[in-house]
Amino acid sequence: MIIDSCPCRRLDAAPLAYAACCGPLHAGAPAATAEALMRSRYSAFARGDIDYLFDSLAPEARKDFDRKSTTHWAASSEWHGLEIVAAEQGGAGDETGVVEFVAHFTMEGERRAHRERSSFRRNPETGGWWFVDEAKTKKAPLVLGKQPGRNDPCPCGSGKKYKKCCGA
Repeated sequence: MIIDSCPCRRLDAAPLAYAACCGPLHAGAPAATAEALMRSRYSAFARGDIDYLFDSLAPEARKDFDRKSTTHWAASSEWHGLEIVAAEQGGAGDETGVVEFVAHFTMEGERRAHRERSSFRRNPETGGWWFVDEAKTKKAPLVLGKQPGRNDPCPCGSGKKYKKCCGA
């Protein structure tokens, strides 16, 4: 077992070391794919790296970022792993991409799974990727377990309150 395994670990594969997985992205390296950015954002939640969550948002998504709620959600949850369901585009030759995932965590003693399709766009300055928002092809994310309250952080990871995001 790797001592400092990456939080984004695939649930069906051996864990990778944080330093060989999401660590370089958190230190400033651009994400090579939309999936890599999705993994790094999950890991940022698990590690409480709220600045990274903000910095990896597309500029137009930053105005609604709720740092206090995001910090509370990240700190009050136990993170169990990320499952990538599908990725569409989001590779080397693409400008946009969509990643469907299931984030596994425990909050308030209850095991939960959050499923979502997220859209991503290439950052023209770095060549890496930005998280844009929940993909428009699907309605509100599926949250198994206790549903979020209106003022809870949105389980899609946007950093907004649920009522201003997927609960609107």
